[in-house]
Amino acid sequence: MDIELARTFLAVVEAGSFIDAADKVHVTQSTVSTRIRTLEQQLGRPVFERSKTGATLTPAGAHFERHAITLVRTWAQAKLDAALPAELYASLEMGSVPSLWDGFLIDAIPSLQATLPNLAVKASWGDSEGLSKEIEDGTLDLAVMYRPRNAMGLVALQLFEDEFVLVSSDKDKLTDPFGGRYVFVDWGPEFRADHLLSFPDLTLSGLHLAIGTLGLQYLLSTPSSGYFPHRIVQPSIEAGLLYPVNNAPRFAYAAHAVFNHEQRDSFPGHAAQHLQAFARSLPFGTT
Repeated sequence: MDIELARTFLAVVEAGSFIDAADKVHVTQSTVSTRIRTLEQQLGRPVFERSKTGATLTPAGAHFERHAITLVRTWAQAKLDAALPAELYASLEMGSVPSLWDGFLIDAIPSLQATLPNLAVKASWGDSEGLSKEIEDGTLDLAVMYRPRNAMGLVALQLFEDEFVLVSSDKDKLTDPFGGRYVFVDWGPEFRADHLLSFPDLTLSGLHLAIGTLGLQYLLSTPSSGYFPHRIVQPSIEAGLLYPVNNAPRFAYAAHAVFNHEQRDSFPGHAAQHLQAFARSLPFGTT
């Protein structure tokens, strides 16, 4: 079977219509329609019920969905494995939200490679929504993220709880951290929602940063305040470079390693278990 047929099928499932699926796979709507007709001819069953409002799975389509996910995942893995050096016999596609790269995954990768020395790691970052989609459709083997969706067939191992705290590099502004330079660091949809609920009347910050590391560098160079994971700013607090705003709300999110349950006994499952053990060895890693 043409892998593009399975990939297009999954795009229609996710988008709910042929038009929106065309945008996702970067082809015309007529190409999507042709691919789905070809797929249905090969399966001998219709996989979608078409209507003016979109496309919904038929019983045959629902049965085929998990096989399509496996096909796409297997093909992606095969392409990666074919390009590996002789000493490496498998690869791991791993993605995470930026805040969990800082101060955790970057430190965990050397020990992961030492534990699984014949495994090539391809790392990426994204937001929670994108990672959820990628792990569900099989384009990622392992996702490290907050609040994973409760999707059938996925395993989520809790690693640790991340607590986001408000800190300032301006000691004179601790009683009014928003009165000076406040940096809004975008830690993802969960943080944005909680921040809005806690500070509904806060005037938008003049500086928005999507990468936490840049925010921390800014605070350390310019008197200002912002929210960061406690584990990341603790060394700067102990060094007297940053000061916690003790009366400010704190936001806690459990970090998880997510993978397909069929891969529990293969590299994704082994990698997730290693990350869990590594997290528990750290001062903040008690779950």
